[in-house]
Amino acid sequence: MLVCGVLFNTLAGEGDDKIKTYTPHKITDRAPVIDGSFSDPAWQKIHWHDHFIQLEPYEGKEPTQDTRFKITYNNNYLFIALRAYDSSPDSIVRRLSRRDNLEGDQMGIQLDSYNDNRTAFCFFVSAAGVKTDWMITDDGMNRDYNWDPIWYVETRIDSLGWKAEMKIPFAQLRFSEKGLKEWGMQIKRTIYRNDEEVVWKMIPKDAGGWVSEFGMMRGMEHIEPQKERAITPYTVAKMERFREQPDNPFTQSGRQTNLDVGLNGKFGITNNITMDMAINPDFGQVEADPSKVNLTAYETFFEEKRPFFIEGQSIMNFRLMSFGNFMQDNLFYSRRIGHSPHYSPSTGPDEYTQTPSNTSILGALKLTGKTRDGWSLGVMESMTAKEQATIKDSDNTRHKTVEPLTNYFLGRAQKEFNQGGTMVGGIVTATNRKISASHLNFLHDQAYTGGVNFKHRWNDRNYMFSFRGVFSHVRGSQEAITRTQRSSARYYQRPDAPHLSLDSSRTSLSGHGGSLMFAKFGKGHFRYGLFLNWKSPGLELNDMGYQREADQLAQLSWGQYRIWEPFSIFRNLQISLNQWRIWDYTGQHLVTGGNININTQFKNYWDLGMGINGTGSSFSKTALRGGPLLKQPASINYWINLKTDPRKKLSLSVGNSQNWRRYQHAHNNSIWTNITYRPHNTLQMTLSPSLSFQQNNMQFVGIKEHQNQKRYIMSAIDRTTLTLSFRLNFSLSPTLSLQYWGQPFIASGDYYEFKRITDADAPAYRDRFHTFTDEQISREGGAYRIDEDRDGTADYSIGDPDFNMLQFKSNLVARWEYTPGSTLYLVWSQNRNGFHPTGEFAFGNDFRDLFSLYPRNVFLVKFTYRLGL
Repeated sequence: MLVCGVLFNTLAGEGDDKIKTYTPHKITDRAPVIDGSFSDPAWQKIHWHDHFIQLEPYEGKEPTQDTRFKITYNNNYLFIALRAYDSSPDSIVRRLSRRDNLEGDQMGIQLDSYNDNRTAFCFFVSAAGVKTDWMITDDGMNRDYNWDPIWYVETRIDSLGWKAEMKIPFAQLRFSEKGLKEWGMQIKRTIYRNDEEVVWKMIPKDAGGWVSEFGMMRGMEHIEPQKERAITPYTVAKMERFREQPDNPFTQSGRQTNLDVGLNGKFGITNNITMDMAINPDFGQVEADPSKVNLTAYETFFEEKRPFFIEGQSIMNFRLMSFGNFMQDNLFYSRRIGHSPHYSPSTGPDEYTQTPSNTSILGALKLTGKTRDGWSLGVMESMTAKEQATIKDSDNTRHKTVEPLTNYFLGRAQKEFNQGGTMVGGIVTATNRKISASHLNFLHDQAYTGGVNFKHRWNDRNYMFSFRGVFSHVRGSQEAITRTQRSSARYYQRPDAPHLSLDSSRTSLSGHGGSLMFAKFGKGHFRYGLFLNWKSPGLELNDMGYQREADQLAQLSWGQYRIWEPFSIFRNLQISLNQWRIWDYTGQHLVTGGNININTQFKNYWDLGMGINGTGSSFSKTALRGGPLLKQPASINYWINLKTDPRKKLSLSVGNSQNWRRYQHAHNNSIWTNITYRPHNTLQMTLSPSLSFQQNNMQFVGIKEHQNQKRYIMSAIDRTTLTLSFRLNFSLSPTLSLQYWGQPFIASGDYYEFKRITDADAPAYRDRFHTFTDEQISREGGAYRIDEDRDGTADYSIGDPDFNMLQFKSNLVARWEYTPGSTLYLVWSQNRNGFHPTGEFAFGNDFRDLFSLYPRNVFLVKFTYRLGL
């Protein structure tokens, strides 16, 4: 029997005349069985609710198909019945995929159970029964698809269309204990063949937010917040196979085996605050990083793929700026935790070494959530092990520490006011290393960063002003702080930087930075923004964060015009303009640039994106690796990318970009394509080849001393890079899938026309360097001998930098979620690595050589089992 209730739909607004509302019924006896039939008595006495409206492509128009829903609840669960009517049921697209990778027709519900106008928990399902779930934060600005709650859903297709029946435990939601519950709510459906989206609560495309525009679900009573309690122990069996090397004691057998155990846990401290923990976590099922060749002064940035560190990342992140290339500057870069060891030991004659590929994470803990007073909280604590390399010869074994015991801490808090329109927050991070070996004194033993943020939105959230300020303080030995001063982020040793002074006696370094932003994001077709950013020379975030450059002042502006209603041959269109100027802290102008780009979708569902970018003459702080600023010629580049209809069985994208600098200083040309074929609803194959050619007249080679003067040696280089990624997804059911990814990678670099810098900022391009003549340079063995004064005696030499790198990486992962939250993984990964100092690119020979390399295979079985407490 159901408690009597009134189902109503009203429009109410700034006085309760605009808010769309729904009141669910409460179950007092048997709950529905989740089978997709809606046949249970609990559903029979509830009326269907409709009144959906089209969001895409024609905002505000009637949908082409009808959609309806019912909602009921008991003390522990929320139940949702979704009915998607379809006049052509045979046309419903029902594609199988892994969780969180939906394709085809789909629908679901978004719940702002905090009722804070900023946060929503989303539960969606495809017509094939594949689930996806994510958390929205910052009123739609951020989405976390790595949030994986436990919930239940079944779907069915019938003569009227398709339907989905959901059961969501209240333990997976966050809400207040007080009285009648009032939650924000949105229901959304995608009709895949029409690329049509319909919603229950209409939210204009130029609205200033998303969650803040939801309708309301009101009147739930006598439900109590529940705390999630679950532990997930795991066990991993791993075997590695590699080439036998009889003289190497570590590879004599050609195989290694290992058995490991660990534990993950999730505990509700309160209903609104959850603790995630991991003891000895394992990420063997995570896909490998793609291959790259980095010839810049900067560290390569890799995306985080480990589930523990991705989930809840939005509250942990603290970007210095939210625009353009500056977005990578972040006080928290989770790849620091569990990275490869900092130290690589040298070996003597007939010695062999075995070094861990990654630092072991002993344990990690996260607290995330929101208090009843509107405080969003995030705390993370992690400890990584002291790692040692084992070094052996025929008689002796010794150990050398390659990474110290390290503790990482992060604390983050944000407070919302004015119904989420105003936000104030802060963050602190701490990295502490226990350094007991003198050869590790180049590392900081203490590193602290912190920041404050303020954001205010007004005029229906159409306008925004934000401020962010950060500081850093690092401590260590004189060696460590000297290394920090000399790093590529700042180069205190630069001879033409009067505001910088290298002090080798320092044992600490501090810095600060920040950003200001004013922008219009809401109503109307035109959006714009103005951004200011600064980073003092001493700012250092790289112990727990990521930062490429310091000593920088930047101004950026952005404007965009959008047309979201279909017209002429276009389904939508947007045109953007960007402009930027950058200086160092003395006011030295470094670069001015701008671009225009256009992105559109045609009515045949093809997409086109293109743009052109230009910069004037610029100065590089890193080209000479601590030498003076190097003046570089003006540049221009374009890019274009065309995609066919992704709904088809066969879809294609193709793109090209080129860049030129004046005086034939540099020319880059890259082409790529992406071919996706889906022969069956269970199978998808994607081939993604790319080829790039790069010519640079001023590639850094090294620094030499001659006649008590530094020689900055440069060279012309011709680079060719080929990648050929292949991906296969085979889904037998929503919970059983097979994924394969493989990437051959071939890169070559041919160095020629060696030169030295003579006047780094000379007005005339050819006056900035001297190219060595045949009388000045000669090759002997694997090195070049330089005789500047032509007296027959070499003044210095440089090694031959030519390279030809061959790599193959692949992962095959079978994944079976045999019960919600419990998973079995079968994994096979393979790596092949080769290097030749030839500098010549020959596809046929390189490809043959790559697959003649002996592989390193890893076979892994991982079993997890979730225990609800």
